[in-house]
Amino acid sequence: MPVSVSNPEGLAPPPAGVYNHVAVATGSRQVYVAGQIGTDASGELVAEDLAGQVAQAYRNVVTALASVGAGVADLVRLTFYVVDWSPEKFPEFMEGMQAAVTELGASGAPASLIGVEILFQPGVLVEIEATAVVD
Repeated sequence: MPVSVSNPEGLAPPPAGVYNHVAVATGSRQVYVAGQIGTDASGELVAEDLAGQVAQAYRNVVTALASVGAGVADLVRLTFYVVDWSPEKFPEFMEGMQAAVTELGASGAPASLIGVEILFQPGVLVEIEATAVVD
């Protein structure tokens, strides 16, 4: 496997074990997935809530990875952009992540969550960018 993850001593453990602090990738092909949102293949939002959009955006990341022969085990970085982020939204965000991870498998990739004022389209609450490395 080209990606190994870890959580070094001296860093707080990641919440709910959904991500890790460090990823080391040794593969030869880098995959960059453009920001994915909570839409289906026809471009329609599948949910109006954050949890539903997080789960669908994660599904879309996995679909993009699969198109080039990669999967969640190949992820080395995830960046989440969440509209009007506040700590009170964390349980709903994690609900969506847990649903996606249960369905699709845990990536364990290091992740960042960045609060933004607005995304490119009204109603879009989250966007996920991903980087993977494949042998």
